[in-house]
Amino acid sequence: MKKSNLAVGLIALTMTVASPDLAKAEDVIEKAGVVTGVTAGNMWFLPLKAISMTFGAVGGALSYVVTLGNSELTEQIWRDTSEGPYIITPEVAHMAIGERPELPPRK
Repeated sequence: MKKSNLAVGLIALTMTVASPDLAKAEDVIEKAGVVTGVTAGNMWFLPLKAISMTFGAVGGALSYVVTLGNSELTEQIWRDTSEGPYIITPEVAHMAIGERPELPPRK
Protein backbone atom coordinates (compact mmCIF):
# COMPACT_ATOMS: atom_id res chain seq x y z
CA MET A 1 0.00 0.00 0.00
CA LYS A 2 1.32 3.43 -0.91
CA LYS A 3 2.12 5.86 1.86
CA SER A 4 -0.28 8.44 0.44
CA ASN A 5 -3.18 5.96 0.47
CA LEU A 6 -2.35 5.03 4.05
CA ALA A 7 -2.19 8.69 5.07
CA VAL A 8 -5.56 9.45 3.46
CA GLY A 9 -7.08 6.42 5.17
CA LEU A 10 -5.70 7.45 8.55
CA ILE A 11 -6.99 11.01 8.14
CA ALA A 12 -10.45 9.75 7.19
CA LEU A 13 -10.46 7.34 10.13
CA THR A 14 -9.36 10.10 12.52
CA MET A 15 -12.04 12.47 11.26
CA THR A 16 -14.70 9.78 11.62
CA VAL A 17 -13.69 8.88 15.16
CA ALA A 18 -13.13 12.49 16.23
CA SER A 19 -16.55 13.70 15.14
CA PRO A 20 -19.49 12.18 17.01
CA ASP A 21 -21.91 13.94 14.66
CA LEU A 22 -20.83 11.62 11.86
CA ALA A 23 -22.15 8.66 13.81
CA LYS A 24 -25.65 10.11 13.40
CA ALA A 25 -25.54 9.72 9.63
CA GLU A 26 -27.60 6.70 8.71
CA ASP A 27 -26.50 6.36 5.11
CA VAL A 28 -23.02 4.98 4.44
CA ILE A 29 -22.67 7.14 1.35
CA GLU A 30 -23.65 10.24 3.33
CA LYS A 31 -21.11 9.39 6.02
CA ALA A 32 -18.39 8.83 3.42
CA GLY A 33 -19.28 12.10 1.71
CA VAL A 34 -19.09 14.04 4.96
CA VAL A 35 -15.73 12.49 5.85
CA THR A 36 -14.36 13.16 2.38
CA GLY A 37 -15.59 16.74 2.33
CA VAL A 38 -14.35 17.57 5.81
CA THR A 39 -10.97 15.96 5.16
CA ALA A 40 -10.52 17.68 1.79
CA GLY A 41 -11.57 21.00 3.30
CA ASN A 42 -9.11 20.67 6.17
CA MET A 43 -6.26 19.88 3.77
CA TRP A 44 -6.57 23.47 2.55
CA PHE A 45 -8.04 25.19 5.59
CA LEU A 46 -5.42 24.22 8.20
CA PRO A 47 -2.36 25.53 6.31
CA LEU A 48 -4.23 28.68 5.28
CA LYS A 49 -5.37 29.29 8.87
CA ALA A 50 -1.77 28.88 10.07
CA ILE A 51 -0.57 31.37 7.44
CA SER A 52 -3.36 33.79 8.39
CA MET A 53 -2.48 33.59 12.08
CA THR A 54 1.22 34.10 11.35
CA PHE A 55 0.60 37.16 9.20
CA GLY A 56 -1.85 38.47 11.80
CA ALA A 57 0.68 38.12 14.59
CA VAL A 58 3.40 39.86 12.59
CA GLY A 59 1.00 42.48 11.21
CA GLY A 60 -0.37 43.23 14.66
CA ALA A 61 3.10 43.70 16.10
CA LEU A 62 4.06 45.86 13.13
CA SER A 63 0.90 47.97 13.55
CA TYR A 64 1.86 48.64 17.15
CA VAL A 65 5.23 49.97 16.06
CA VAL A 66 3.95 51.97 13.08
CA THR A 67 1.06 53.59 15.01
CA LEU A 68 3.35 54.42 17.94
CA GLY A 69 1.63 52.23 20.49
CA ASN A 70 -2.00 51.93 19.35
CA SER A 71 -2.77 48.80 21.35
CA GLU A 72 -6.47 48.77 20.37
CA LEU A 73 -5.60 48.29 16.70
CA THR A 74 -3.03 45.63 17.54
CA GLU A 75 -5.46 43.70 19.72
CA GLN A 76 -8.15 43.92 17.03
CA ILE A 77 -5.80 42.49 14.39
CA TRP A 78 -4.72 39.69 16.70
CA ARG A 79 -8.32 38.93 17.70
CA ASP A 80 -9.53 38.85 14.07
CA THR A 81 -6.78 36.52 12.88
CA SER A 82 -6.59 34.21 15.89
CA GLU A 83 -10.25 33.41 16.54
CA GLY A 84 -11.68 30.07 15.42
CA PRO A 85 -12.71 27.90 13.85
CA TYR A 86 -9.38 26.13 13.71
CA ILE A 87 -10.65 23.00 11.98
CA ILE A 88 -13.61 22.26 9.74
CA THR A 89 -16.13 20.01 11.45
CA PRO A 90 -19.45 18.78 10.07
CA GLU A 91 -21.18 21.48 12.13
CA VAL A 92 -19.00 24.23 10.62
CA ALA A 93 -19.62 22.87 7.12
CA HIS A 94 -23.37 22.74 7.77
CA MET A 95 -23.37 26.37 8.95
CA ALA A 96 -21.48 27.36 5.79
CA ILE A 97 -24.09 25.93 3.43
CA GLY A 98 -27.03 27.04 5.56
CA GLU A 99 -30.49 25.49 5.59
CA ARG A 100 -31.35 23.46 2.53
CA PRO A 101 -35.01 22.42 2.29
CA GLU A 102 -34.24 19.40 0.09
CA LEU A 103 -32.22 17.81 2.90
CA PRO A 104 -33.83 16.18 5.91
CA PRO A 105 -33.56 18.27 9.11
CA ARG A 106 -30.51 17.59 11.26
CA LYS A 107 -31.18 16.20 14.71
